[in-house]
Amino acid sequence: MNGSQMATPTLRRQNDATLLEDADAVETVLGALEDPDCRSILEATGDSALTASEVAEACDLPTSTTYRKLDILTEASLVEERVRIRRSGKHASEYVRAVDDVVVTMGPEGVSVRLSNASQSEESGDIATFSALAD
Repeated sequence: MNGSQMATPTLRRQNDATLLEDADAVETVLGALEDPDCRSILEATGDSALTASEVAEACDLPTSTTYRKLDILTEASLVEERVRIRRSGKHASEYVRAVDDVVVTMGPEGVSVRLSNASQSEESGDIATFSALAD
């Protein structure tokens, strides 16, 4: 699956979890985690929110590559995009890692990916769970 074919995760709240029931979305998450540039961005955005240019500098990536990887990570719900308000009025997008833990499980019902959501686990102890049935 290439970048233009990435699946946007379809989420459904169930009790204190969020379930992803689309195999393509699980593939999107796993594909993002497979990419070394995406993993580098996840590390860089773990402690604080960074603009794309700050991410590019921290990860030693070209800006165009950084934007592509941020799109992949955002679509996979691994990075959250926010707005950085500036006094000058020139607001910028900033990115922060949205997960603390990723657990991949192979079971009789297929592959599941469990993501512990950073903002949810800090604020309410909720867990976001992404799972899909194998074809």
